[in-house]
Amino acid sequence: MSQASETTAWPALRKQQFMNLFTYRKSGAAVKTPVWFAQRGEKLYVFTSADAGKIKRVRNDARVLVGPADRTGNPLGPTAEGQARLLPPEEHAAAKAALDEKYGLMKLMFDVAGTLRGMNRAYIEITPAE
Repeated sequence: MSQASETTAWPALRKQQFMNLFTYRKSGAAVKTPVWFAQRGEKLYVFTSADAGKIKRVRNDARVLVGPADRTGNPLGPTAEGQARLLPPEEHAAAKAALDEKYGLMKLMFDVAGTLRGMNRAYIEITPAE
């Protein structure tokens, strides 16, 4: 783990490959999505398709819950509150680098497949709720 990743934020996510990201519909109903993530300091980074439902939900409500999970979304620990922000294109590089470092070849293969399908990527930054 790099020094930039050492922090007291998000202790339940330490050494996890997946996390559940809970975003909220306009009705207030939570939607759980298991996602890859990378941590840098107190920030978590997630990437997805720009037209994914979670992107629309974050635009409407920045509140999120995050917690460790397996690849199918089964919880592996407690959740914590956060604030999500959609990153503008000029901030994508740091998020992409963090995710590339964590997931390596698996992420590269996912990126190639996404590019071939014409996937437009979006990045979400999550910070602890205050």
